[in-house]
Amino acid sequence: MKSKLFKRLAVVIGSLAVLVLVLAGCGNGKNSSSSSNNPSSVQQIKKKGTIRIAVFGDLPPYGWVNKQGKRVGYDVTLAHRVANDLGVKVKFVQVNANNRVDALNSNKVDLVLANFTVTPERKQVIDFAKPYMKVSVGVVSPKSKPITKVSQLKGKNLIVTKGTTAETYFTQSQKSVDLMKFDSKTQQFNALKNGRAAALADDNSYLYAWSKNNPKYTVGIKSIGPKSYIAPAVKKGNKSLLNWTNKEITKLNKQKFFLKDYNSQLKPYFGKEVKPSDIILPFK
Repeated sequence: MKSKLFKRLAVVIGSLAVLVLVLAGCGNGKNSSSSSNNPSSVQQIKKKGTIRIAVFGDLPPYGWVNKQGKRVGYDVTLAHRVANDLGVKVKFVQVNANNRVDALNSNKVDLVLANFTVTPERKQVIDFAKPYMKVSVGVVSPKSKPITKVSQLKGKNLIVTKGTTAETYFTQSQKSVDLMKFDSKTQQFNALKNGRAAALADDNSYLYAWSKNNPKYTVGIKSIGPKSYIAPAVKKGNKSLLNWTNKEITKLNKQKFFLKDYNSQLKPYFGKEVKPSDIILPFK
């Protein structure tokens, strides 16, 4: 009788021991996934010594490759500063507007600094840090046939880039306008020059820059739709890099980094109609 009792106790004790080990293992796995198992955590980025940052390659003055083959622009300057403050090197990954989210979710990049507008739809699938710039949709058209109000676009072709806030706004709010959609900024501006549409819609800030370099065109509609904000983006749930980036944006804002970045990278490309306060956010 006693032997049977001891055997039963042994089985119970053994089962409890296995359960404790399983629970302990689950707990360790949960804790480790936030940093050591996350290839884009601050810990892992510093361990690798490199941060992969997504930028545009054809969007002056925010991110493009100049005639000397060097990456330059407002977002590129910010990317260099972020890498420097992290104590790592930067590896640039060139993206188009419609593959910025995928670049994060497929772990091709750690951070996106590609003139990325914060939207409710995007916030469902990625995480945005604090914004560093404000913007709204504008419309550029030939000076010979200027588009100055949205009613002039009814039944006409309007050029947009896929995955942009301009595409979203006109798709949802201006359904009488026929959209021509392109994959890249280069393609969309070439289409406008080739007369394939009445106008082109995109973020007003770089439309000002583009029209200054292309004086046959004018930003006839300077602002349409809601005001928006540009912010860094990380993969959904990457709290480590998100928290670090939020602190970095706050620090750089207090140091007036964005005003300096504006003066060196944006001001030379804008006309007199654009002021720093039209682009950068107030100091806090």
